[in-house]
Amino acid sequence: MKEKYVCIHGHFYQPPRENPWLNKVEIQDSAYPYHDWNHRINAECYVRNTSSRIWDDEGKIKAIMNNYGWMSFNIGPTLLAWMENEAPGTYNAILEADKESQERFSGHGSAIAQAFNHLIMPLANERDQETQIIWGIEDFKSRFNRDPEGMWLGEQQ
Repeated sequence: MKEKYVCIHGHFYQPPRENPWLNKVEIQDSAYPYHDWNHRINAECYVRNTSSRIWDDEGKIKAIMNNYGWMSFNIGPTLLAWMENEAPGTYNAILEADKESQERFSGHGSAIAQAFNHLIMPLANERDQETQIIWGIEDFKSRFNRDPEGMWLGEQQ
């Protein structure tokens, strides 16, 4: 019988929410009880993926795993920058998961790069496309301390 494989890819992105005049995220009432939507989504999604529970048949936790180390994923540079400052525990767990995945997958990390902003690449001119790719690669290298092996390109055809 031939082995079959499934690859799960997570695309994680949040737009910048900073007020450009204050350079900070203001309170977003709709994200209550959190200060803003980045904090809420971090608590409900990103941080939970760093410590997912594996249950046994009796409903007891038998293991806790960091999902990021077992799936292909990209996280937008603007979201990673926010995490680095506002959710460093999540940020560090994601970087660590990529390191662990390199050990597990013969040197290949789970993280791939993303164009710097979440623009629709086919609508951008060639210079802007190149800039987005260069900035995305450089941001990835500065965070993950390695060259990316792939890149998520927004709405690329």
